[in-house]
Amino acid sequence: MAENDSGTQTQTIEPPPTIAGHIAGTVKRLRKERSWSLDRTAGETGVSKAMLGQIERGESSPTVSTLWKIASGFRVSFSTLFDSAKPALGELHRNGLESVWGDDSVGMKARLLFPYDPLLGFEMFMIELAPGALSESSPHASGVVEHIVVIEGQMELCIDGRWQTLHEGEGIRFFADRPHSMRNATDTRLRCHDVIHYLPGAASGA
Repeated sequence: MAENDSGTQTQTIEPPPTIAGHIAGTVKRLRKERSWSLDRTAGETGVSKAMLGQIERGESSPTVSTLWKIASGFRVSFSTLFDSAKPALGELHRNGLESVWGDDSVGMKARLLFPYDPLLGFEMFMIELAPGALSESSPHASGVVEHIVVIEGQMELCIDGRWQTLHEGEGIRFFADRPHSMRNATDTRLRCHDVIHYLPGAASGA
């Protein structure tokens, strides 16, 4: 509570934390809950100790690929790093209220539409790639399945070293526990829906 010039008390509303701040606090919390040192965390995630320290201090804006490595190493859902909110079934998710992590260093923007639901076992993102952008992902945890549907533009997708083209309205489903890449080779933006499904035991919403 704060007191104004008239002597009456008013409630001070703290602004919500930034996504970068949420990521920093979540990574630190996940590491402490497991009693992992930075060295152990680096070994489990494949992200360097120096980079992890920068992320925990809020000094680095990690790429989506780096965040995937962290989520896979901790065996948590990807959206855990973005947002801890869990909308109830039937809840309307209004445009403009989503959590956004973008643009990262490779020109990729990820917008969280629905956070991980442990009952249904999935989360959903809107992905946007700038013209000419290439996003390369390391293998996700075993039991992670991605469903991608292009809603604007054209995507070049590489799975197991084989490139294929997805046009607007086309989709694909694949096991994501292998290297895969998304590329926008056009001069216009690319947007797609990415539904990530976790088979039982593949991740938690912690």
